[in-house]
Amino acid sequence: MKRSSTPDPGAEDERPDTGTNAGAGEGTEAGAGTRVGPGDRVRERAPDRPTDLPKRSWRAVLRGTVREFRNDELADRAAALTYYGVLAIFPALLVLVSLLGIAGESTTQRVLDNLRRLAPGSVRDVISDAVMQLQGRSGIGSLVAVVGLVVALWSASGYVAAFIRASNAVYDVPEGRSVWKILPLRLALTVTLMLLACASALIVVFSGGLARRAGEALGVGDSGLAVWSIAKWPVLVLLVTIMIALLYWAAPNAKGRGFAWVTPGSFLALAIWMTASAGFAFYVANFASYNKTYGTVAGVIVFLVWLWITNLAVLLGLEFDAELARQRAIAGGLPEHEEPYVQPRDTRAWSDEDRRRMEGSAVQPGGREQRDVSDRLEDEVKNHAHDRTEHSPRR
Repeated sequence: MKRSSTPDPGAEDERPDTGTNAGAGEGTEAGAGTRVGPGDRVRERAPDRPTDLPKRSWRAVLRGTVREFRNDELADRAAALTYYGVLAIFPALLVLVSLLGIAGESTTQRVLDNLRRLAPGSVRDVISDAVMQLQGRSGIGSLVAVVGLVVALWSASGYVAAFIRASNAVYDVPEGRSVWKILPLRLALTVTLMLLACASALIVVFSGGLARRAGEALGVGDSGLAVWSIAKWPVLVLLVTIMIALLYWAAPNAKGRGFAWVTPGSFLALAIWMTASAGFAFYVANFASYNKTYGTVAGVIVFLVWLWITNLAVLLGLEFDAELARQRAIAGGLPEHEEPYVQPRDTRAWSDEDRRRMEGSAVQPGGREQRDVSDRLEDEVKNHAHDRTEHSPRR
């Protein structure tokens, strides 16, 4: 969690050029004016690989992950991410239907022909009616597609924005990037995640009888379906890994060690997600009574709980990576309680309060933490002298 304090006037001038602050300003954008985060010497001495950390550092990583997961209120943040994720689903479906409606009569007819062979009767009738109505009013269909696309993109970008806020809380760094940097990042990351999520959903949906009907419609034989039934799961894991890697790399206002396809945190998140998903599916199938309790909306409730578990696993993996970065910096010479323990990408959008808080978090001569120690020692001396005075024999 962030520490709030105000440094002494002139403390910056008194600060020695240790590995903590040496070169710290190089990590921020020009003109930022805030020297925070580990310096060059700390980064040079820090272990390059997690396996180089001593055992006590790994124990500190595990304890810190559990403690900060609770202190950063990541369970509540996972619920917020679930809300934004659900908010993006229905506008996206509207876009898909609208795009079919304006695709042209010949293209739409081919899609409907395949749909009649694949989809169940009720779903086929609903989608066919919607597509045919939009096909007959191409101008309205175009307008709905454009509006739906904008709404879906903005709604889905709300998920990315919430994840950015959560990642900054995890790394204990305020957002320092300007809106002109954050907004393009939000939209680009949103589009990429939507494409990967759609591909992942298709992989999950096309299995069993639906995969056989799709294979017949596309002219794929039994051998192709057998290969697909095996290969789809590694492909799904790969897509989820890419999504997690993009979020971990782009979301926080913290300089890491560059883009990595797999980090210890993402591996942990993926393992927890797969284990929790399998366990939750087994629980729902064998023990839960969602259908009796919730009736027709049982499927929606199950989906919401699963989505919350997914976001919980992703945030836990991010917290693990953050605590790993903290222990790397400590191994490189950073004082144990100093924050931030990573260099921010940008500080120009920080408020004065953010700057005071970040600059005052450092352990420095004359700083808050050393003043606290001095004050405690002085109080102990005074109390000891007072006790001796009270217990001394009076003349």
